Amino acid sequence: MSTETGTASDSTGGSASSSVNLESVRAVAKKDFQDSIRSWLFWGLSVFFFTLMAALAGFISWANPDDLTTIGFISLVSQVCKLVIPLIALILGWKSIAGERETGSIKVLLSLPHSRKDVLLGKLLGRTAVLTLSLIIGFLIGMVAVAFAVSEFSFPAYIAFLAMTIVYGLAYMSIAVSLSSLTRSTTMAGAAMFGVFVLFYIVWNSIQTALGLLMNRGYIDGVTYMATDFTGQQVERTRLPDWAQFINMVDPGNAYQNTITLFSSLSSDSIGTTFNEAAFPDGLPFFLQDWFSCIILLFWIVVPIAVALYRFDRVDI
Repeated sequence: MSTETGTASDSTGGSASSSVNLESVRAVAKKDFQDSIRSWLFWGLSVFFFTLMAALAGFISWANPDDLTTIGFISLVSQVCKLVIPLIALILGWKSIAGERETGSIKVLLSLPHSRKDVLLGKLLGRTAVLTLSLIIGFLIGMVAVAFAVSEFSFPAYIAFLAMTIVYGLAYMSIAVSLSSLTRSTTMAGAAMFGVFVLFYIVWNSIQTALGLLMNRGYIDGVTYMATDFTGQQVERTRLPDWAQFINMVDPGNAYQNTITLFSSLSSDSIGTTFNEAAFPDGLPFFLQDWFSCIILLFWIVVPIAVALYRFDRVDI
């Protein structure tokens, strides 16, 4: 009798740790993806990304018809993607788990041979597949407009940009699905998504602005360096210290933006780092280099979902 009670407690209360079954994860992801494919959401996203790439290519070509290169186009479009991709990922992941818990359908899903970890990972993969496939369709169709708009089109650089945008989307999808799994209602999940967006697009930028003001007023010791102004004269300037630069790089959007320099090696066009190399006469610190930006994005993919896997296994459904 005691054994049966303990087993029931484990299944409803989530006190026992569940294992991961790859077949179950695939089944949950497949169903979640197929449900999205049959809705207007997937096709709407595909049309949106195609329209975004084609419209931006046309506008930028019209505004700057002579010197538009693939890398130059990517640099400008990445500013838009830096804002748009998180919004879409957060909206896609918003109801992934919280919606199931709110309606009670999560209990039906868990009554099947799926563990909580299977459901969480399956939802992450399913929603990511929706975003990824819509990005691929939209970007590849839009590539025709981009190829006509730029002076010399680089297919490898364009595909690398698409791949990095997918990774960036996966980072925010991991955050969204993880937060959704930790909330009981879609209202709470929506508030959490809004909080994440505000954190990275308002608070994080405000931190850098505030640190700059504190440095200018002498509360923070800046780093002085010599730079050349527009007249060719050497002038002394001051930048934020390395620890402040590191805080700025932790933002997934800034990390994504900094990976643009990786694509220049795949194109005849070459761009330097997004940081002023003159401000670092001894070389860029490791956390400002291109490869570390990929580590930051990987961090935002792995850590949120790892925390969610631990917590979701223990919450009351």
